[in-house]
Amino acid sequence: MLELLIVILAFLGMEFTAWAAHKYVMHGFLWWLHEDHHVLTGKPYQKNDYFALIFATPSALGFIFGSIYNSSLLIAFGLGILLYGLAYLFVHDIFIHRRKKMFKKPNNKYLKGILFAHRIHHSKSTKNNCEYFGMLFVPKVIFRLMKNG
Repeated sequence: MLELLIVILAFLGMEFTAWAAHKYVMHGFLWWLHEDHHVLTGKPYQKNDYFALIFATPSALGFIFGSIYNSSLLIAFGLGILLYGLAYLFVHDIFIHRRKKMFKKPNNKYLKGILFAHRIHHSKSTKNNCEYFGMLFVPKVIFRLMKNG
């Protein structure tokens, strides 16, 4: 039961971690890696894709050290991060950016909110003055903006 709690907390913690890394690292000192994500290049891969490897590292370490030390808690931690990475793949890369054409336009208010917030974020092609750095959490203001605009 504790392992399931750790998986859930690691997954939820990754939303905050990804938000902070996106705002302060990707739109900060590693902008040179993230910049091509804000510009349509037409390329199937971007320098920004290296962040998947960076975020996969703590997950892999959880599995590695969990196996070495026979720790189900470390494995659960690695699994939570892995599941967030899979959510990122499906929500951000496939659903939002349509890197693979798998999903139709949503009819769901929450999913529309995810798309709208991301569209606002990408309305700027510079590292400064961007908003809405998260992926799964949609601020209430987004739903008000969608209703009014």
